[in-house]
Amino acid sequence: MSTATHDSAQVVRAFLAAMEARDLDAARAHLAEGFVMTFPGGVRMHTPEELVAWSRPRYRWVAKTHDGLDSTGATVWCFGTLRGEWPDGTPFAGIRFADRFEVRDGRIHRQDVWNDMGEHRARDAGA
Repeated sequence: MSTATHDSAQVVRAFLAAMEARDLDAARAHLAEGFVMTFPGGVRMHTPEELVAWSRPRYRWVAKTHDGLDSTGATVWCFGTLRGEWPDGTPFAGIRFADRFEVRDGRIHRQDVWNDMGEHRARDAGA
């Protein structure tokens, strides 16, 4: 049985807030057994700790500005822009992202991530 639309969106909001605060225990509490997240380039991870380790050489920190969150039953789309700092301390902002979540029984089973970070990183490195 799928979680109601508003509950699915609430689960996603709570997960994203916990990840941004780097409260990995709180983030993990929203994940189902067998959870998988897929990032650009087909990079697959299963835990918040894997994501933090993978992102460490890519940026110092990142935060999301949410332009919208749409949910239909168990599927939640979150979209907006990213801001943060590259590893050398240079700020970035305005990088588009879209995340798709599958939520069942109050837990996130899947997250698919799309963003323009690679294009911005390449452009900023060449500046």
